[in-house]
Amino acid sequence: MPLPPSSSEFTEFSSPTLEAFLRQRLRGLEGPMALERIGGGQSNPTFFVSFDNRRMVLRKKPAGTLLPSAHAVDREYRVMNALTGTGLPVPPTVLFHEGSDIVGTPFYLMERLDGRIFHDSSLPGMAPKERQAIYLSMAETMARLHNVDWQAARLGDYGKPGNYFSRQVGRWTRQWADGKVRENPDLERLTEWVASHIPGEERTVLSHGDFRLGNLMFHPVEPRVIAVLDWELSTLGHPLADVAFNTTLWRMLPEEYGGIRGLDLATLGIPAENDYLETYYRSASHDVRLQPFHTAFAFFRWAVIFEGIGARAARGNASSANAAEVANLGFALARRGLEAAGI
Repeated sequence: MPLPPSSSEFTEFSSPTLEAFLRQRLRGLEGPMALERIGGGQSNPTFFVSFDNRRMVLRKKPAGTLLPSAHAVDREYRVMNALTGTGLPVPPTVLFHEGSDIVGTPFYLMERLDGRIFHDSSLPGMAPKERQAIYLSMAETMARLHNVDWQAARLGDYGKPGNYFSRQVGRWTRQWADGKVRENPDLERLTEWVASHIPGEERTVLSHGDFRLGNLMFHPVEPRVIAVLDWELSTLGHPLADVAFNTTLWRMLPEEYGGIRGLDLATLGIPAENDYLETYYRSASHDVRLQPFHTAFAFFRWAVIFEGIGARAARGNASSANAAEVANLGFALARRGLEAAGI
């Protein structure tokens, strides 16, 4: 959701303090520093940091009281470092600072890439063949992520292999309970359903946790992914957790966080869900296939995330001005989860 410009968007930290820190840590910076808040996102505040001869992106934890496992910018930085050279496209990292003395919270810097980020999943203004190529590149990139040798990348302790869905259902159930500020009966029903339908099959891959079109950067003119962004929710997990979350797009209306349900996909050139999945399956090295549980779980987790946005809005430290409005998607996505579960 785009963030409107604000004259007070940097009041939580001092720009001169940041500039002095960067000039000490990064030699050869030329010209004055320019700082620009990037619109979009409901989680970690993100900024362009520019000098005459270098352009970077800064991501930091939000200010205020946070849930213990949320906003892990240290994990984002670590996983992007580890993925360098694996064949999966990620932005080059610059530095991580764990203290709160510079911008008020821990933060990291990465290089700024030139490319396109699409926040409208219908991809307006494009030819059908380009839309198709963009979607298929997304599917192939997700498979490349799941094919990464996470042990060789020194990510063996990045999560706990096995028992993924049991642990995740427990985690997001606790997060919903701990941050709850309102009632959501459909989410309560969905929580009970996913807890009682966890499959026994296990696979372990590097899981992004938020793999969707808006978290991918595409080449400036070619329909191919050049960087996977926003690794805050990444862990060692199950490949179908990413796949199910990614394909919720086909099951939501445009007003439900930009879904494509109800659009004329054939005319637009956007692949049908089954065709999209087949592209992913052909490129992935595993042989497991999407089931109703996985999709219901994806909506359950996403509904909890939006409920968390509402909780932060109630506390006054959400990172977007329209967080309270967006939080109402917790109701809509819980209903979609029940639909996926068939109840």
